[in-house]
Amino acid sequence: MPANHSCCAGCAIPLPSPAVLNPRRLCGSCLLIPPPFHRVVAPWLYGEYFSHLIHQWKYRGERRMTPLLASLWRQRAEIQTPIDLLVPVPLHWRRRWQRGFNQSELLCRQLLATSPELNLCKLADHLVKRRRSTAPQSTMTAKQRTHNLKGAFTVSEPCDNLRIAIVDDVFTTGATASAVAGALATAGAGYIEVWCLARTPAPGD
Repeated sequence: MPANHSCCAGCAIPLPSPAVLNPRRLCGSCLLIPPPFHRVVAPWLYGEYFSHLIHQWKYRGERRMTPLLASLWRQRAEIQTPIDLLVPVPLHWRRRWQRGFNQSELLCRQLLATSPELNLCKLADHLVKRRRSTAPQSTMTAKQRTHNLKGAFTVSEPCDNLRIAIVDDVFTTGATASAVAGALATAGAGYIEVWCLARTPAPGD
């Protein structure tokens, strides 16, 4: 599985040339419109193999794959800033009922259980709520995804100066992460990262 070793320091999109000499290099999109989060940690590229793993995990009910996926994240991810809360991207109650679990919450729990550097971090699985059901986004453009998620998330309590990591499975256009991060920033969060297993390349790459 290809590692995402040369990527934007903001949104983690793969960059065409090595970022070793400038690890803080940003892509054009992040320079033009800074995202509402500080950085994305996505250690792997989303391709054929990761697609198969994620599909089995999410849609085939293979919860036993959670330790493997958390281990893959920990192999290459670097936690640079102390984090106070892990916030899984919430599912609408209907979709969670149909699936039987929230894969992002499973990943959060596994990371907390196996990462000594997170021993002071807490799971905040009820902090962010999805206030309405949204259409599946797999076939939508970035603009459509952003519109689809507008106002979809609400935060249940103040987050004054908290350092928060939003946890999801795959980072595609960033619409979901941006919507959740925007809600947390409005609630007062002082620092926000997004932790994902894999990052999709730019269209055409």
